[in-house]
Amino acid sequence: MNEPEGKELRRGWTTGACATAAAKAAYQALLTGRFPEIVEITLPRSGTADFVLTHHGLLQGEAFATVTKDAGDDPDVTHGAEITSTVRLMPKGAGISFKAGQGVGTVTRPGLPIPPGEPAINPVPRQMLQTAINEISSTFDGSGDVEIKVSIKGGEQLALKTMNPRLGIVGGLSVLGTTGIVRPFSCAAWIASIHRGIDVARATGLDHVVGATGAMSEKAVQGRYQLEDGAYLDMGDFAGGLLKYLRSHPVPKLTMAGGFAKFTKLAQGALDLHSARSSVDFEFLQGLLAEAGATSSLIERTDKANTAKEVLDFSADSGIDLSPYLARRAKQAIKTILRDAPISVEVFIVDRQGNVLGECGFDD
Repeated sequence: MNEPEGKELRRGWTTGACATAAAKAAYQALLTGRFPEIVEITLPRSGTADFVLTHHGLLQGEAFATVTKDAGDDPDVTHGAEITSTVRLMPKGAGISFKAGQGVGTVTRPGLPIPPGEPAINPVPRQMLQTAINEISSTFDGSGDVEIKVSIKGGEQLALKTMNPRLGIVGGLSVLGTTGIVRPFSCAAWIASIHRGIDVARATGLDHVVGATGAMSEKAVQGRYQLEDGAYLDMGDFAGGLLKYLRSHPVPKLTMAGGFAKFTKLAQGALDLHSARSSVDFEFLQGLLAEAGATSSLIERTDKANTAKEVLDFSADSGIDLSPYLARRAKQAIKTILRDAPISVEVFIVDRQGNVLGECGFDD
């Protein structure tokens, strides 16, 4: 996605930061009888952030507060979501515990930073919540023994737009964030979800995973294999994020599937396949044509081409199918990125209808 030109993109706050602000306000209300107008939290790496409450309420031994998430200029699925933390006083010595409210998922598979059975509140947000409770305890003489239940309004439906179902996180979203800050278009969250997908695949004993650039590419693989949902890693444009992590966390078999243009860039060695961050080298395509035995006039025609698909189409009109040649070159590039990792690789070149145009198999 392109950043707007001439504009500094506005950062936002993670789900974990919002949940922390809400919990801090709720615990303060439990100890003092009043909610703060502005809630200041400590960020994990440095600095602080201020939040205002959307809703709040105080009952006997329990309080809740809600923060509406502002993800800044990042296209975060949870932008505008209401994050509620309900804090309940517990007996002295009980410590702090976490509970998944409505819209927050529960971990059901090994391989994630949180063990099965626990609410999907990641380690850094848990530490942020702990810090906030400690700060209020110190200021208002509390024991810090509380249960924190985090809820996200509409989280069950929003989770369907994420990798949570494939990661075995059921019932809603994860409470995420490593810095408390959402940096627009950093792509870090997507790449992190790919890594978690690999972790879960390894922990659950899967021996075959799939990196596809989109829904149609994934559909092509599904037509070939009957794999568990957790095998599909939702790679998108982040081939490098997938391959570099697999290099040190290998799975025996890897199928890579994508369109002709994106896999042309992958075959060239590009790690990010987005149009804004890598481009097709038409000299590379001329080399493919030469490899396929094209005439010099057909090769020269590439000089005037605007897209990789145009080259694919006019080559096909001349009786030359470039897809198998590209699949072979893409596999070579993938193996180079994986270095000596013990992973067998196959590549599918896929059209926009989900049909396999060309392939290079595990044994090719």
